[in-house]
Amino acid sequence: MNIEKQIEFDKVKEIWMNLAVTEAAKEQIREKSYCLSERELRKQIKDTTDSRNMIEKLGTPPLQNVAEIKDILQAAEKGDCLTPYQLERVEKVLVAIRRLKDYLERGKMYQNALAYYEENLKDVPQIREEISRQIRGDAVDDYASDELNYLRSQIIKCEEQMKQKAEQVMRANKECMSDSFCTIKNGRVCVPVKKEYKFKISGSVIDKSATGNTLFIEPASVAKLCEELQMLKIGEENEVYRILYTLTAMVADAAEEIAENIKMIERLDFLFSKGKLSIDLDATQPQINTERRIHLIDARHPLMSKESNVPLQFVPDEDVRGVVITGPNTGGKTVAIKTVMMNLMMAQCGLHVTCKEADICMNSSYLCDIGDGQNLSENLSTFSAHIKNVLEVLKEVDSDSFVIMDELGSGTDPAEGMGIAVAILEELRKSGALFLVTTHYPEVKEYAAKTEHIVNARMTFDKETLSPTYQMIIGEAGESCAFSIAERLGMPQQMLHTARQAAYGKNMEATDDARDVSVKAKNQVAAKENDRYSSRSKIAKAKTTEKKTNLADKFKRGDSVMVYPDKKIGIVCEPINEKGVLRVQMPDKKMWINHKRVKLHVAADELYPDDYDFSIIFETVENRKIRHDMGRKYTEEVICYDEENTL
Repeated sequence: MNIEKQIEFDKVKEIWMNLAVTEAAKEQIREKSYCLSERELRKQIKDTTDSRNMIEKLGTPPLQNVAEIKDILQAAEKGDCLTPYQLERVEKVLVAIRRLKDYLERGKMYQNALAYYEENLKDVPQIREEISRQIRGDAVDDYASDELNYLRSQIIKCEEQMKQKAEQVMRANKECMSDSFCTIKNGRVCVPVKKEYKFKISGSVIDKSATGNTLFIEPASVAKLCEELQMLKIGEENEVYRILYTLTAMVADAAEEIAENIKMIERLDFLFSKGKLSIDLDATQPQINTERRIHLIDARHPLMSKESNVPLQFVPDEDVRGVVITGPNTGGKTVAIKTVMMNLMMAQCGLHVTCKEADICMNSSYLCDIGDGQNLSENLSTFSAHIKNVLEVLKEVDSDSFVIMDELGSGTDPAEGMGIAVAILEELRKSGALFLVTTHYPEVKEYAAKTEHIVNARMTFDKETLSPTYQMIIGEAGESCAFSIAERLGMPQQMLHTARQAAYGKNMEATDDARDVSVKAKNQVAAKENDRYSSRSKIAKAKTTEKKTNLADKFKRGDSVMVYPDKKIGIVCEPINEKGVLRVQMPDKKMWINHKRVKLHVAADELYPDDYDFSIIFETVENRKIRHDMGRKYTEEVICYDEENTL
């Protein structure tokens, strides 16, 4: 059972993770669960408060993602030569450490406990300054050393001389050239010579054109300078490697110290992410207790807009362990129980809560059953999924648990669902856990009203505007307001009258809704009946005379019927009785089945003659023989019937 997903705490974690910078902090948030140590939890909540206070006073901390630096440090410690790019990543982390130390140092003036983490950050100025001086733009800087500066200047000078020599050859032999400029081929400075003048220019053929009419020749005077250039470049490469190995050695020597700094950055990133989340959600610090007390003032669901969200007041009495919430559909019952559990779980994860004030108890576990849970692949209906979840909850629940259940006992026959709902509540009451449940069953409201440590609560509803107010009133039972909603939406009074009679009996004294039917409305029903139906329908329907069929005559013995939901074919053994069930011969047994689950497939009149002996189908050969003997003589044999099943 994924509690975080069911109450959408996983979405809060997504928001929280996006506020972290380092991968380690994001992973810590992803794996974060509720704390079971009171001392540790109080520290975690204080850290959240301190981080928020520091952000509000000093701004966002200068944190940086340090995932890449870990691999770089390992390479340095193994003796690999770090590249200029890798060294620049090291420098950026060292700069971030310096800036973070300064940030925390400024926080000490506010006596903020988090500011003293500054003492755990070790600045490494020598390495930072050396890398900054010698590495720039992902390359070793010309001025990294005097030797490197000299070699690179000589290389530039030599390359210029080579170009000048090539141009001098071209000016002296214009008639031999196929073009007016020199070019670089295979790293050599060449002049374009017509092939017929190949032997007039002293030098080496490096390349030729696609047609073969032009040869690219490196003049002999240029070749001498090229050899000098290669020696200079070898010297440059050696000097670059010397500088890189020196810087790598410095990083390797300080690797352990830098690694400790990285761990501290990741820890601070996690702590400051909690402060950022508190600011983003406009949350507040909760009070923590272990006395099983929950008081939430102006509580909000963190995923709902503060402007559109109606604050929830949840302050049950000290001895209350369970709250049964009733009210109309879309009245906010599910949001209310999610809001309570969400704030409790956030607090127990060391976060601030989206309340104006909160006094929250610690819980050993959070359990819930929300949503229909229907699963076609596992062949689970809504009711089956609910019961499966409920049984898991009851298996894990203890006196320190917090449980929420939505639409208790729904998804099945109302009478049986009500009984199951009461049984579940009784088990939760016996466990001693704190629990919130929502329901529509009036019997469950009555159970809550007369049971110790359980109270009713209702979500208020404005009958005038047909809109929920999303306010919870603890101590009062709610109503579904179905009749009020239907009336406001235009349901005719006769239909409402019929509905109330069906729900509460002819005296209609069960609820306030029933008493709302006025004498005037009753007198108008008969007069307006014909006008109402004719005005609502524009189609002129032909009048038909419908013969009322007796339920007992619906099926006859021998009828072939289809049984739902399995869609299996059977034959009627006995017609419908006074309880509305009939007996059907299935392929392997006889069963009593409610008539609503049976549909006529082929009538018996179409299958058998009028005088057909159905005992051939419905009785065994042994029983038929015994029955035949009984008609002729006395016998001690007894007719045996198979075991009956009822559906």
